[in-house]
Amino acid sequence: MAANGSESLKRSKPNYIYSIVGVAIVLFIMGIMGWLFLNLQSIGDNFKEDIRISVYLRTSDKNTIGSIQQYIAAQSYAKNVEYVDKEKAKAIWNKENNEDWGKILDVNPLPESVDFFAKANYVNTDSLTKISELIGSKFSKEVADISYPKSLVSSLNERATKIGLVFLVMSIVLCVIVIISIDNTIRLAMFSNRFLIKTMQMVGATRNFISKPLLVRALINGLISALIAIILLFGLTQWATAQFPQIQTLQGVKTTALLFGGLIVLGVSISVLSTYRSVLKYLKMKLDELY
Repeated sequence: MAANGSESLKRSKPNYIYSIVGVAIVLFIMGIMGWLFLNLQSIGDNFKEDIRISVYLRTSDKNTIGSIQQYIAAQSYAKNVEYVDKEKAKAIWNKENNEDWGKILDVNPLPESVDFFAKANYVNTDSLTKISELIGSKFSKEVADISYPKSLVSSLNERATKIGLVFLVMSIVLCVIVIISIDNTIRLAMFSNRFLIKTMQMVGATRNFISKPLLVRALINGLISALIAIILLFGLTQWATAQFPQIQTLQGVKTTALLFGGLIVLGVSISVLSTYRSVLKYLKMKLDELY
C-alpha cells in the first residue's frame, strides 16, 4: 500500500513542474496587463504634460517679460516655464515640422513668448480656458495671445476616458480567464493524486491530514510560479526601460510593490483554493468513479 502511494506521488511530480510553469506563464501575462493598467494614468499624464502652452508677447521689455514669467511659474498649474525668443521659437518650429523655412524667408515672423507646460490635472478645455483668461486679463497690454492645441486637448481627454474604460473591461475579462486557467491547471495536476487521496481516506486518514501536505505543496508551487512571473516581468520592464527611457518615469516603488505583491497573492491563493477543491472533490467521489 505504501509502495503504491509512493509510486503515485512520484508520478505526480512532472505534473507539478508543468503546473508551476503553466501558472507562471499565466501570471506573467496577467502581470503585463496589471503593469499597463497601474501605469495607465501615468501614461496619460505624460501625454498631457507634453502639450506646450505659448503666451505670445507684445512687449520686448525684459523686466516685463521676467514679471510675466515669474507670475506663471508661481502658479500651481505651471511647470517648466521658459522665455522663448525669436531664435528659440524658430528652432522649436523647425524641430516640430522637420523643415527650415529660414532658407526661404529672411525675416523671422515668429513672436517672442513665455512657454510653459500645464500639470496633467489642468490639461482640459475648461481649466486651460480659465488659465488663459486669467493671464490675459492680468497682462492685457503685454500679452497678444495665448495658444495651445485645443482640438488635441479635447480629443486627448475623451480618448483617455474611453481607453481607460476599455482597458478596465479587458483587465476584468483577463482576470477571470487567468483564474479559470490556473484553476484548471491545478486541478489537472491534482488528477494524478486522486488514488493516493482516496487510499488515505480508506485507511482512516482525516480530511485535514490528507489535505495539509497537498495544500502546503500548493502554497510552495504558487510562490515559485509567482516568483518566476515576477522575474520575467522585471526583466521585461528593464528591457523596455532601456529601449524607451521615457518609461522610467512610469515606474515607482509603490506601483511595483503593489503589482508584485498582487501576483504573489493571486498565485498562492488560487493554487491553494484549487487544490483544496480538488481534494474535497476526490474525497466525495466513490472509488469506481476515479477510473
